[in-house]
Amino acid sequence: MPVDPTITGFTIRDLRFPTSLDAIGSDPMNTSGENAHGYIVYHTDTDLQGIGWSFSNGQGNEVLCAGIKCLAPRFVGRKLSSLTSNFAQTHRNFLGGQTRFMSPERGVIQLASNAILNAIWDLWAKVEGKPLWKLVADFTPEQLVSVIDFRYITDELTPEQALAMLKEKEKTKQERMDLALKNKAVPGYNTSVGWLGLSDAQVEAGLKKAVDAGFRHFKLKAGLGLETDRKRLGMVRKVAGESAVLMVDVNQIWDVDEAIDYMPKLADLNLWFIEEPTSPDDILGHARIRKALKPHGIGVATGEHVNNRVMFKQLLQAQAIDAVQLDALRLSGINEILSVCLLAAKFGVPVVPHSGGTGMPELCNHISHFDFVAISGKQSILEYTDHCHEYFTDPAEFSGGHFHAPTAPGYSCRITDEAFAKFECPQGSFWQSEKGQLLLNDPWRGCAAEQTSPMK
Repeated sequence: MPVDPTITGFTIRDLRFPTSLDAIGSDPMNTSGENAHGYIVYHTDTDLQGIGWSFSNGQGNEVLCAGIKCLAPRFVGRKLSSLTSNFAQTHRNFLGGQTRFMSPERGVIQLASNAILNAIWDLWAKVEGKPLWKLVADFTPEQLVSVIDFRYITDELTPEQALAMLKEKEKTKQERMDLALKNKAVPGYNTSVGWLGLSDAQVEAGLKKAVDAGFRHFKLKAGLGLETDRKRLGMVRKVAGESAVLMVDVNQIWDVDEAIDYMPKLADLNLWFIEEPTSPDDILGHARIRKALKPHGIGVATGEHVNNRVMFKQLLQAQAIDAVQLDALRLSGINEILSVCLLAAKFGVPVVPHSGGTGMPELCNHISHFDFVAISGKQSILEYTDHCHEYFTDPAEFSGGHFHAPTAPGYSCRITDEAFAKFECPQGSFWQSEKGQLLLNDPWRGCAAEQTSPMK
């Protein structure tokens, strides 16, 4: 019988990787970002720990850590079973209370909630001795529905409807589980070849390496001018071939009409979608863009900055997107992610998680696997970036065009001691160095018009 650990305390750490120095993550909106984690470890009365974290872009990560510190005491003294036995109610209760007034299910409090709930799911999967994706995939339809709070989405999806959907998929689930266990369930697409700050030579070299690794889908940052965009996209076609699937991402830089005017000029390049063409909050704007671009064969994708299931519901209702790019580190944990996966399945829109930051491929790999096996039943793709995997004890693995299904119990959240020694802020060796101090002491880091610290 599995143990039932009691949570006895927690540790919170501020971890920041100086990714901007290698142009990792560079795009039209974010020229210099430090992939950062607000990291929590729940200690228990056993040898098991629950580890979770959420994500920021460098400056302000201390605010995320403060949010985690505010909410983390709620689960101290509780047995794991007291949280998971009615996890939907636990989820609803946890998002309530006085802190909800500041930003209900959005903003820093939502990110902090994510980190803490990730730690609870990590602990649960460890107790069951399973990787998180398999914990979820092994649920009966009734068990899966029981962990979801359906409040605010029952106008589109009720628990009864979700149960019927899952029971239908249950009939063929074992076939998809077999594919997952053979590492053939989740194809990947490569984003690392397309960071905006890379030189043409770096892009070309990265493309050749990615093609050799089995990638056939590629995403490039765009939006800084047609000549530049066409040159980069043409390079992908030259190296990867006409059969390669291409996407572009402009990270919110356009107004709606700018997107509608710009993208048809790239239509001859046969693009699958434009990602984040405008403000992530503009649901009707995305719908207008999608309608205008559909005759040109270009889809629309968004989700990495979508805060909650309600916004995803409305994007789907408005027929505004062709890919649901939910973020493992922005929604309020696996509970809410499951509700978004079910909504996407109902509307027939593929889940293509955003995983462009440090550690995101590790976590999103679980999501894509359980979505394929238990929820949508349809193969999609998952974003792959090639940086910082060495700092995870259970790194995402990729070969033959597919992600490997995680095998270690838990949610693949644990980061190595070496990473903390170098990059914990402010005491890590890098942040104590002269260059680290320059980055930390520039209040405009990441704002190209004002930044004074070095780009590299």
